[in-house]
Amino acid sequence: MERKYTQYWACQIAGWSAYSFGAGLSTGVMANGWRPSVVIGYLLFFLYSIGLTHLLRREFHRRGWSRLPLPAAFARMIPAGLLVSAVQTVLVVGVYTSIERRLGEWHDPSSIVYMFIGLSVFDTIWVILYLAIRTSREAREVRQKEAQMRRALEHAELRALEAQLNPHFLFNCLNSIRGMISEDAAQAQDMITRLANILRYNLQRDREHTVPLGREIDAVSDYLMLESIRFEDRLRVHMAVDEAARGLPVPPMILQTLVENAIKHGLEEIAGVDLGVRASIAGEHLRIEVENTGTLTSPHPASTQIGLSNARERLRLLYGERASIQLGTCSEDRVRATVLLPATA
Repeated sequence: MERKYTQYWACQIAGWSAYSFGAGLSTGVMANGWRPSVVIGYLLFFLYSIGLTHLLRREFHRRGWSRLPLPAAFARMIPAGLLVSAVQTVLVVGVYTSIERRLGEWHDPSSIVYMFIGLSVFDTIWVILYLAIRTSREAREVRQKEAQMRRALEHAELRALEAQLNPHFLFNCLNSIRGMISEDAAQAQDMITRLANILRYNLQRDREHTVPLGREIDAVSDYLMLESIRFEDRLRVHMAVDEAARGLPVPPMILQTLVENAIKHGLEEIAGVDLGVRASIAGEHLRIEVENTGTLTSPHPASTQIGLSNARERLRLLYGERASIQLGTCSEDRVRATVLLPATA
């Protein structure tokens, strides 16, 4: 707001300085020489012209013309500008007459008419420039507010999507622990420790909605250990992660979602599930693959569908078209989920 008024007063001073001490004073000096009355007259003209046009601007806002469409605002501002020109003309003649105690060049009415026409042109230019600058600034402010609102909505939507993932993940882990407590208390204690590690990781993720892939892998490893304890030899895990990829940023819990989907879908098979997790850098992308035994024709749990849908939406909000999740078959009895993310640290 302060910068806006600074620019306004800078334009006022620059514009009326150019008119008063450029065109006006030079004309007066040529006609009358360097007389104190000429200098004083145009100095006063500079001051009251700024005051009158500022008063015009204040009336523009006070009367609500700023809320009118541009043509309607012009229709009111132009006559008001002409009124300012008339007042300026009267003041120019009045000040000169008061100082010189004579009409001088103003005894000819045509001189007064020419003065009024010149001021009318300049004041009309002032009105046009003021409305144009104001309209442009308001349009820019509207675009900025819309952009801020979009970012705020996307941030809120992203937070909501992340919150949807967490209870779903917690529910599955607690179910695993509950099934183990009566069978092996020590094992259940280890499972609780691993769950605490995962929850700590989830709570400490950064505000930029991304974490290094290495941290995500560690959290997923704890999750897979929990599921391995529960499902024993029905879950077989193979993990291959390039060291160069471990430092790249990924959305937290994105790999967890894919692994959870693969386990749920793969365990529909009687023999259990072979789960493969791979991560590598492919050109300008980080490529993450989660592969499991099964087929796409098998029914997917509703919660799994929600998790994949949320994961896609999170990627869209974070990366736009630069990231994707693809789910497809890689052989007759294997399904692969592939995530492509920008490979930027």
